[in-house]
Amino acid sequence: MNKVMSNKAVIALYVLPSVLLILSIVYLPILFTGYYGFFDWNGVSDMQFTGLGNYKKLLRDQQFWNSAWHSLWFALMSTLSLIAYLLVALLLSGKLSGSNLLRKIYLVPMLLSSVAIAQLWLKVYHPSSGILNTILEFIGVQNTPNWLADPDIVLWAIFVPILWQYAGFYILIYYAALKNIPEAVIEAARIDGANPLVIAWRIKVPLISEVIKVTVVLAVVGSLKYFDLIYIMTGGGPNRASEVMASYMYSKAFKSFDFGYGSSIGFSLLLICLVATWLIRMLTASRDKIQYGG
Repeated sequence: MNKVMSNKAVIALYVLPSVLLILSIVYLPILFTGYYGFFDWNGVSDMQFTGLGNYKKLLRDQQFWNSAWHSLWFALMSTLSLIAYLLVALLLSGKLSGSNLLRKIYLVPMLLSSVAIAQLWLKVYHPSSGILNTILEFIGVQNTPNWLADPDIVLWAIFVPILWQYAGFYILIYYAALKNIPEAVIEAARIDGANPLVIAWRIKVPLISEVIKVTVVLAVVGSLKYFDLIYIMTGGGPNRASEVMASYMYSKAFKSFDFGYGSSIGFSLLLICLVATWLIRMLTASRDKIQYGG
């Protein structure tokens, strides 16, 4: 058996189906998207080659830059929200009463689809019968906000469901990383006189720094790709005040039937995600990795 598994041809044969699957459902669509971006095409008629025409148009498209700014805003807010998730995970990893129940509660949103979450929060934000405005009216607020129709607050209103939706995911990652820290390390810090805050900031957080870097990448790239929840809740409105790059791409490709331009937006989004990932890795690169014994 060892002789067979050491044969490179056999190994390649085992790996081949997975490689073909990944190529067909991941990399080929990316290549086709980049290819279509060089054409003027409505999805039905003949494709007209325009070269970099769609990308030049993209650079002059103010709505694209507005949608890019909204996506970057979500990325920034999602990154800052990781601090709150980390604090919650630090509390849950300690000897907090009821932490087992709280962990289960935080995981509930992960069980729901984005469509269900969007519909739930549409009911919460309803201007006349929503529970949020009902509470505000009960405490004496006269002019309750129209949360999803006010351009000044719509991004904040959308971000709250996103914050709620992904809380369990990131808290679970941080909690698992914190629980993986050997108790002997924590006990040694206690013996040296460190209080819980010092232990959390000086011991626990540095030891899970690599995990934190991964979650920053996940938060930023995931935010840049936000689509489903935003599209269901606002459709990019009001007056495109909540339009993001993914919803703008969808609007151009499947509403305006400008598949060439929509493809150029999609490929640009991919490039932005790759650049963002590279920048994060460069900014958080560290030559010295903290290690601890088991």
